[in-house]
Amino acid sequence: MRASTNRRSKRLALASSGRAEAECDTLRLMFTGIISDIGTVAARDGGRFTIRSGYPAPSIGLGASIACDGACLTVTAIEPAGAGSTYTVDVSNETLAKTTLGEWHAGRRINLERALKAGDELGGHMVSGHVDGVARVVAIRPDGGSLRFTIEAPADLARYIAPKGSVALDGISLTVNEVDGARFGVNIIPHTLTHTTLSDKKPGSALNLEVDVFARYVARALEYRR
Repeated sequence: MRASTNRRSKRLALASSGRAEAECDTLRLMFTGIISDIGTVAARDGGRFTIRSGYPAPSIGLGASIACDGACLTVTAIEPAGAGSTYTVDVSNETLAKTTLGEWHAGRRINLERALKAGDELGGHMVSGHVDGVARVVAIRPDGGSLRFTIEAPADLARYIAPKGSVALDGISLTVNEVDGARFGVNIIPHTLTHTTLSDKKPGSALNLEVDVFARYVARALEYRR
């Protein structure tokens, strides 16, 4: 049942729907890396997070998928919070260990994006919401009216990153400017800086990294040609 058909303020529980899997099915879902809201972690209980967002509660269906700092997560409960909402997601130990979600705490700001719908504009690039690994900010320096971030990717993911290719960092679709080994640079314009959580980052900060899915397919195809 969609939340829009039930405007009661009582809490909705995923358990009542009989659904067991709490993290979203990325085979059926896609994102674009264009952040539509900045949410806040309101509470954490182990792998269960309550997130406050500006999305109206009636617009979020029970079982809906929302990319949270780039990780596709399933809404397991939803209730109104003023003009916005608070919703709950359950995160597996694997996801906690392989992403930055293990570091989340109450008060942390996170990037949010709703799943792409048929007919929606593809403003960034195709993002699955499956985080490949954790990258780190190496340096931040002014570059004209923008900021240039130097990022270091895990060594096993570096081969999927190419100049003028795309990456998703904490769910944000970005174009790679240059590559030097496992390090690469991205240019952050003022709009992106103010409409995402990148303004909170500093050298040493961890970022969820998803490489371009097409780069993975190309690399796999080349392996079979050898």
